[in-house]
Amino acid sequence: MSNIKPLSDHVFIEPVEEEKTTESGIVIPDTASKERPMKGRVLAIGPGKTDKNGNNLPMSVKVGDTVLFRKYGPDEIEMDGKTYLVGEEKDILAIIE
Repeated sequence: MSNIKPLSDHVFIEPVEEEKTTESGIVIPDTASKERPMKGRVLAIGPGKTDKNGNNLPMSVKVGDTVLFRKYGPDEIEMDGKTYLVGEEKDILAIIE
């Protein structure tokens, strides 16, 4: 995704499909529940917001971070047959380490 350069504090995220395992050990892929994922990998970030004095505020996330985000915060976009998410930094709730 080298051709994507988000602006301001926008973040470009690749959703991560998670498999769930029942108590009896059956693996259920996330696609079976048809719910929108809330976990993803950051592919690109913008330079950050600018404060009222014109100073650039650094982003809290970096490319490669795995993050949890608001379920319906980021917007879905489709590129090259894949679905990606684009949202603001405030849509990200946590970085998974």
